[in-house]
Order: sequence, then C-alpha cells, then structure tokens
Amino acid sequence: MNQRFDLKNARQERQLFLSRSTVLIVFVIALLLGLFYRLTFLQVETYDKYASLAQGNRVKLSALTPIRGLIYDRNGQVLAENNPSYSLELIPEQINDLTLTIEALSKILPISEKDIKKFHKKIKQNKRFSSIPIRSRLNSTEVASFAVKRHLFPGVEIQARPLRHYPYPELTSHLIGYVGAINERELKKIDPVNYRASRHIGKTGLEKTYETELHGSVGYQQTENTAQGRSIKVLRNSPPLSGTDLHLHIDIQLQQVAYDAFGDQTGSIIAIDTQTGAIRALISKPGFNSNLFVRGIDQASYSELQNSTKRPLFNRALRGQYPPGSTLKPFMGLAGLESNVISSSQKIFCPGYYQLPKQAHKYRDWKKNGHGSVNLHDSIVQSCDVYYYILAHQLKIDRIHDFLSKFGFGKKTGLDIIGEKSGLLPSTAWKKRAKNQVWYPGETLISGIGQGFNLTTPLQLAHATAVLANKGHAFKPSVVARLNDKIIKPVTSENTSVTLSTPQHWNTIINAMHDVVEGARGTAKRIKTDAFTIAGKTGTAQVFTVKQDEKYDEENVAEHLKDHALFISFAPAEKPQLAIAVIVENGGHGGSVAAPIARAIFDHYIKTTPTE
Repeated sequence: MNQRFDLKNARQERQLFLSRSTVLIVFVIALLLGLFYRLTFLQVETYDKYASLAQGNRVKLSALTPIRGLIYDRNGQVLAENNPSYSLELIPEQINDLTLTIEALSKILPISEKDIKKFHKKIKQNKRFSSIPIRSRLNSTEVASFAVKRHLFPGVEIQARPLRHYPYPELTSHLIGYVGAINERELKKIDPVNYRASRHIGKTGLEKTYETELHGSVGYQQTENTAQGRSIKVLRNSPPLSGTDLHLHIDIQLQQVAYDAFGDQTGSIIAIDTQTGAIRALISKPGFNSNLFVRGIDQASYSELQNSTKRPLFNRALRGQYPPGSTLKPFMGLAGLESNVISSSQKIFCPGYYQLPKQAHKYRDWKKNGHGSVNLHDSIVQSCDVYYYILAHQLKIDRIHDFLSKFGFGKKTGLDIIGEKSGLLPSTAWKKRAKNQVWYPGETLISGIGQGFNLTTPLQLAHATAVLANKGHAFKPSVVARLNDKIIKPVTSENTSVTLSTPQHWNTIINAMHDVVEGARGTAKRIKTDAFTIAGKTGTAQVFTVKQDEKYDEENVAEHLKDHALFISFAPAEKPQLAIAVIVENGGHGGSVAAPIARAIFDHYIKTTPTE
C-alpha cells in the first residue's frame, strides 16, 4: 500500500517567523531605548561637565606677570630696571611624554643636562599646570628656530618675561640687593595667586625690603586657541598692575666717588644728610656683580664669592660691627661735661700711660712719651688716650652706657633696609646677662677709648655723628625718598634724642672736632681745604690685644691683624650738610687712610649740592 507525506507545513513556518520577528523587534526596541537613555545622559544630565571640558579645550586662562617697579637715585638715574628676556617653557599637564619632548627640543635648541636637572627640580616646586622654564635668555635666532616648529610641540611655548638688570651691579650690590628665583621656603610664605606668573623675588637689600611694593599684582588673559594650542583670539583681559617705583635719596655719582676713593681697600662708608636723615651714599666694599644672581649664579662663581677672604657678600655698612676706637672720644667728652665730672678748662698730665690706683698694669697711650698737659679740647684734637682713661674711670661704665645710648649706640637706627645689626654698648647688667660675670674697672678704661666690648656699625656711627652735628636733634636714617608720587617725609628718630643741661657744651665739642682738621696739631689736618671747613675725629681700632711687655709692630704684623682706620666728620663745620663715617678694615691710621676718603666725598657733595 502506497502512503503519501506532505513536506511543507505553512502554519508551522508562519509561527516560527512570527516568533523570530518578535525577538528581533524587542532587541531593536531595547537597543533604541538604550541609545536614547545614553543620549539623554550625555546631553542633559552630564551636559555641564562635558561642555566645560570642551570649553577648556578651546579657551585658555593665562596669568600675566606684573612689571616690577623701577628704582631710581635722587637725580632720576635708573639703578634697577627690567629688560625683556625670552624663555622656553613647558606645561607638564599638556605633554604626554616629557622625556621624549625634551629630547626632541634638544635637537632644535641647545639644552644642557644642567638645564634639564633644574627643570625637573622646578616641576616638584610647582603645579603641573604651571608654565615651567627649561631654557632662559634665548636669543633671536633660537626663538625663530623654535617658532617654525611650534606646531609639533603642544604644551611648549616661548614666553617673553621681564628680567631684572642692575646698571651699577657692584656699586649698588649691598644697597639695592638683588632678585633671584623663588625657592621652596619662599613658596610657603608668598601669596600663590599673586605670584602665579612670577619667577623671581627680592632676596636682599631694597629688593627684599620693598618686595610687596615693587612686585605689583598679577593679571589674567583668557584666549581662544586652536587644537594645537595656538592663540587666535583674546576673549577677556585683566591687565597686571605694575609695581611701585622707588625713588631714593642716594646720589649714584656720590656713591661712585666714595667707592673709587676706597681704592683696593676693604670697609664701609655712610654719608647722611644731617638735616633730614637721608642717606646719600652707602658703601660696603668689596661688592659683587648682583646681575649674576638674577640669571642664576653657577656653583663655581658662588663658591668663589663665598670663600673669598674679603667677604664681598657681607654687608659691612649694616652688619659690620667694629670697635669705634677714638671716634668715641667726642661723645665721651660730652658725657663728662654733662655729668660735671670735668670742665672744658681742666687739665690732666699724660705721661704716656695710666695706672689704676694700687695696680701695676699700665694702660698705654698711643703716643709712647705722652701728650703732656692737656685739656678737653686738646684731648680731642690730639686724641689723647690717657685723658679718656681717667674720664672713664670717673664716669663708671653704667653712666657711660646711659649717656651714649642717647646717640643710638647699641641700638638699631631703624633704617628702611632690613638686616641691620645693633652693635654693642656694654654695661654691668649686659655683662652679667651675657657672660654671667662681674664688671672690672680696667674694662671701663678701655671702653672709654672705644675698645673692649664696644662695637658699632658704620651706619650707627654715621647716625650718631649726624646727631652730634645737629646738636642733639636726630632724624631717622632713610634711603627711600618716595614711592611713585608718595613722598616720605623726614621722621624724627624715636631711639635717639639728646638734650643737654648746658647747650654750650655742644659748641665745646664741635669746636674741638673743627680743630682736628683745621688746627695745626689736629690728627686729620692733612685733609684741610680752603673751600669749606670740616669737623671730624680720627680713630684707630685694635684688631687684637697687645701684651703689656710687647710693642705693636705695624710693618711686620699680618695684614688681617692691622688696626682698623676710622674717621667721623661733618661739613661745613659751621652749618653741617653732610655727616660721614668711614671705616677701612686693617687700614692703620684714621688720619692718613680714612680721612682722605671723607674729604673726597665732601668735595663732590658740597660742589654739586646747592645750599638751601
């Protein structure tokens, strides 16, 4: 029996097709729903985030460096200026591979291992979005070489930044100071926002003291950039605020005269206007090339400066502390008159030495055979030590301390440059506090001639001389005359003011100082001039103590052990305009070495300064 089978089942095929179509439709719908959800998430919920990222790729916010304030002398001569300088800078955040980028840059521009090492050190000190220099002071050829290949280096750019320059680098090194790269310690103290675009900060001198005024305020610029980072349009600009210009009392020509007058000798000069306290010259010699520190001094050059026996980095004018020697005698004489211990006519006999009662030790005079019979006037003119041994013994150390402190000895003057030392004016209380020892009468004697524990800075000595020239009225010393158009008026010193019970005593001392230069027997008579009169006092300060049975041999003693030469003075003597203190380290005699330096300064100043 034959049986027939039907191979085609239309119903079954239709059901299979419908089931497959349903699965496909559900899958497509699910896919569309997922795509819709993702589009909604990106365009609605996270719109702000991605809009900001897109804007960031297009818009760049850059900090603008403020122009540092200039510094001028009293006649408008520029002492500190800003010169344009080009530097190659990298923004680490925008560079995928720093090592490869630096290698590629090295094929275009000379970049040393030292430059690379300093660059990596700066990365650790700054944020990764900061622009960090790897090469500075590029010349025009180097700038052009990079410019043509700028598009190959995203995150790398040439920046034009002002670089500090000092036209008189050695002459003003201790006065103006210098700026240098900001270090890690300074980064913790400065305002990170205001110094966002700054690379340098004041390190010493006026640059450091007036850093806030000189620096200015940072600015910002918002630009639209291409994908390669090139700026095509400025969207917003907030210009930086330039720093304040400083106008000084300093006369740079007088400063040069003073510096040259020193020759090859080491020491310091301060010249101060007696009527205002204005500093006209401030010298610490030797100086150094302050421009080296702005550019980044190399280790070899720095070691040479640091290890030099002449210590060029040491500011002698503010921080040098020296025995005042015989320059203290006019102040001691005034103390004796005011205390009624002596009179101007009273005489003592100087045999060349002095002995305390019941003691064998001889305190010697600088003149071996003595000065004979001398009064106060003679003691200043001829610089008799024995007179002041006797006077000091009668006054006692605490009365000496109390009177001399009125002239500012043992105190900071308050000069508007940081770093000043106070010197030392000894007393019984000081010795007990500092050394836990009692005071001895012999120490009073040597203090009376400006030796022993006495220490003074050149600035302090010049200030005290100005007070004496002004007959007790003291102005606070100052270097800065005005900030832009803001004039800084002379200020009466709070630390120093001297009122005498007998005003005639001023004339007694000043007349004696007049004859130190103008008199026939004066120790500084060689600087006398017919053009004007000078009042002064020479000084010689011992560097080491000569034993009782020994003699100071100036010719054979080592150079660094020779006496310091000092000279204080003011002129014209009858109406003082300028007071000067000169200290020549290991110079020997004040009259022959220090006094001629002061004379050179007076010659220039009085000749070029109109009398009011």
